[in-house]
Amino acid sequence: MPKYPKGVTFSSDEEKLMQGSEAEALFSVTGMTCSACAGSVEKAVKRLPGIKEAVVDVLNNRAQVMFYPAFVNEETIRETIEDVGFEAKLIKEETVNEKSSQICRIRIKGMTCTSCSTTVETCLQSLAGIQIAQVALTTEEAEVRYDPKILTYNQILQSIEDTGFEAILISTEEDRCKIHLQIDGIRTQNSMRIIENLLQALPGVQDMNFDPNLNKLSISYQPDLTGPRNFIEIIESTGSRCYKAKIFSEGGGREAHREEEIKKYYRSFLWSLVFTIPVFLLSMVFMYIPGIKHGLDTKIVNMLTIGEISRWILASPVQFIIGRRFYFGAYKSLRNGSANMDVLIALGTNSAYFYSVYSVLRAVTSPSFESNDFFETSSMLISFILLGKYLEILAKGKTSEAIEKLMDLAPDTATLLTLDNEGNVLNEEEIDSRLIQKNDVMKIVPGAKVACDGFVIRGQSHVNESMITGESRPVAKRKGDTVIGGTLNENGVLYIKATKVGSESALAQIVRLVESAQMAKAPVQKFADRISKFFVPLVILLSFSTWLAWFLAGKLNGYPRSWIPSSMDSFQLALQFGISVMVIACPCALGLATPTAVMVGTGVGASQGVLIKGGQALESTHKVNCIVFDKTGTLTTGKPVVVNTRLLKNMVLQEFYELVAAAEVNSKHPLAKAIVEYAKKFRQDEENPVWSEAVDFESITGHGVEAVVRNQKVLVGNKSLMVDRNVNISLDAEEILAESEVLAQTGVLVSIDRELVGVIAISDPLKPGAREVISILKSMKVKSIVVTGDNWGTANAIAKEVGIDTVIAEAKPEHKAEKVKELQAAGNVVAMVGDGINDSPALVAADVGMAIGAGTDIAVEAADIVLMKSNLEDVITAIDLSRKTFFRIRLNYFWALGYNVLGIPIAAGALFPSTRFRLPPWIAGAAMAASSVSVVCSSLLLKNYRRPEKLDTLEIRGISVE
Repeated sequence: MPKYPKGVTFSSDEEKLMQGSEAEALFSVTGMTCSACAGSVEKAVKRLPGIKEAVVDVLNNRAQVMFYPAFVNEETIRETIEDVGFEAKLIKEETVNEKSSQICRIRIKGMTCTSCSTTVETCLQSLAGIQIAQVALTTEEAEVRYDPKILTYNQILQSIEDTGFEAILISTEEDRCKIHLQIDGIRTQNSMRIIENLLQALPGVQDMNFDPNLNKLSISYQPDLTGPRNFIEIIESTGSRCYKAKIFSEGGGREAHREEEIKKYYRSFLWSLVFTIPVFLLSMVFMYIPGIKHGLDTKIVNMLTIGEISRWILASPVQFIIGRRFYFGAYKSLRNGSANMDVLIALGTNSAYFYSVYSVLRAVTSPSFESNDFFETSSMLISFILLGKYLEILAKGKTSEAIEKLMDLAPDTATLLTLDNEGNVLNEEEIDSRLIQKNDVMKIVPGAKVACDGFVIRGQSHVNESMITGESRPVAKRKGDTVIGGTLNENGVLYIKATKVGSESALAQIVRLVESAQMAKAPVQKFADRISKFFVPLVILLSFSTWLAWFLAGKLNGYPRSWIPSSMDSFQLALQFGISVMVIACPCALGLATPTAVMVGTGVGASQGVLIKGGQALESTHKVNCIVFDKTGTLTTGKPVVVNTRLLKNMVLQEFYELVAAAEVNSKHPLAKAIVEYAKKFRQDEENPVWSEAVDFESITGHGVEAVVRNQKVLVGNKSLMVDRNVNISLDAEEILAESEVLAQTGVLVSIDRELVGVIAISDPLKPGAREVISILKSMKVKSIVVTGDNWGTANAIAKEVGIDTVIAEAKPEHKAEKVKELQAAGNVVAMVGDGINDSPALVAADVGMAIGAGTDIAVEAADIVLMKSNLEDVITAIDLSRKTFFRIRLNYFWALGYNVLGIPIAAGALFPSTRFRLPPWIAGAAMAASSVSVVCSSLLLKNYRRPEKLDTLEIRGISVE
């Protein structure tokens, strides 16, 4: 929905017209130097009413804005950009017939550490037409927003391939209205052309593409006009019914990809053990068994022994076949001008391996040289690192379990009903749930999952929605109530009519939102990104310096000869120290510290009905110390009711409400709806009464409405509206308003032909538990403020009832945003809690915008956090979860940095002079692998998150029930 100014309402036809006339403007912005500048411009523009989308590209100094000309124009947008402090110039404007940006998701294979993901991200951001590119190491995926007029997703894939990584397209925005069918029985191109022509004749079919190798037909369509069952019916009725069509099994999803990776590393680890265990036994066990030792020491040529040649033969497959992945990774990294973990592993293992080869070859050519090889070091290093990667992928897979569980909620099959004109069931058919189309009628039996979003047309039951909204109690459903796909029907049979299917459903939206959230980086991740740029080169320098220092110390007799083990010389001792330093350093642990915690945290939030839109929102939320609450629908139930009517003139109450309802029926304001609903009581014989026509209707934002009904000028609104229209407010009316305000009621004044005729008192009850939630926030050192467009008396009464000291009343939407800015200027980190539509300017202006009570409409653009239920306690859950997540991130960084700070000196031999303790390279490699696993496991502990106990107490007492 477009962000209209609060109070402005339109009919459904007018609203469609407004949405259809959106426009696009492109601005050249001079003076931006970093992403923070771009963020400031973007946020300022989005605060304007009527802005649909704004994307600022700091690399190309461009701002691309989609807007509704009825509310804002290019000049206002340009002035807004310049108010931020940058020079703006309009480049072009045009009516938009197609989207100026699209989003695609790409799987990237071959990334091993933060350096890899940064390389890919930098490459993508340098492409012309790329608006936003985010690459996630943990999921090995990229989400790219791009301009399809400038480049295609195939070019994006190619650019990733050019950096040395494999890129596979997962989905594009176009796929949201696309179905893939497998067609069996096609034997000629002519047959396919006939099918395509028949399908093209269907209303709503936009595009088709057939892959003859897979017999796969991809169809883009408009879901309001047609659907996959229609396609299958057309295909199977063609060609004497010899063709069969079904949903194409894509495979290769995130779970399949992860399973493939796990199996690959598991197989590699097992094969490495086949060769490494014998090398280990030959080097460290058999050499101490007299009989076997004698056989191994038997010389073949000069000083070359059977043991040495055996270890060489066994270590080579591990180094060059099983360990080839590290060579490929290191090559790709160095080719892109960076250095990653693979570079360290390749250097470390090659140092040990090729020194051993040199030692063996010298033993062959020299009759007196006694060689001492390190073949066990290189092979054991690779084995332990493969084990670590295997365990790491296992652990990382668990961080994305939230998405997998969400995807599993959709049922595989559904029962489709065919009804006659009178609603009688003619036929029941079990179909694949992916074949459900809009307006289908589905039967949901007790214990079955709801197959799609829709509304109940027959039956009543209780539905468990905890898996979607986090609501712990089953929700009663009867005729007219909406249901969400993926929820569980507990008792009773429901007949539902499908309204949203496939990618339009709430479940699909939630999955996309969580996926995007897990892709988005938290600002604290920049710390690891900066370190990754110089981490590996620094480690290589430290490794070389360690080897050189110990080698020179040995040559110059800087330490006693007794320090050197009998099995090696000073050069070999120095080499072991250098290799240990190289392989113990772990950039992966730093790179995984933030994204794994963000993934688990956002996943846990989704399971609790709290949808957090990425690391940025998560990081800002944990700093919040001030919350601005909207009143209506946030602190209150948002379902106001008329509680009293006082007439000031002699007239019939029914006639009074006939006029008022006729004026208010055109408004979408909650108070207007309450008045119209109350007026229906005077027409109990009519289910949907038709009110008199209102001429010259005008909605005055923040004040009320004005219209001409039955040739009488009717004004319905607050005191300010009456004053503006020169309507005299009597002392009786003032007293009635004062009484209403004391009772936390809203007094609505009504005038007819400039004469005040009545006062309607409307009450919007507080949400259960509101006072307790505010009290808990105080204990968390979070200040609460209430802001409302209501009058001061009502606002103060509500605030006093919940325990809030600071009140801002009679505030228009833009005034709410200004108040948020004032609080930020005073040094507060501000969260705004509102309904996500009327409060959008304030939600955007706040450091954290929380849309509460979104229900199934979770696509709230202005909010950073979407609270699926209407429970205020979820505000506390969001703040507490973000604090717990960032405590875990700090702990991860402390561990990852502490590991390297302590591990590198020990590997370099810091303890050797005093304790003779040295860290063999293979143990250093095991420690390096363990560090990454430990960081991921640390993040996984967030899965045990529990809400604050005080909230559980509220639920036990029954306070949190809506």
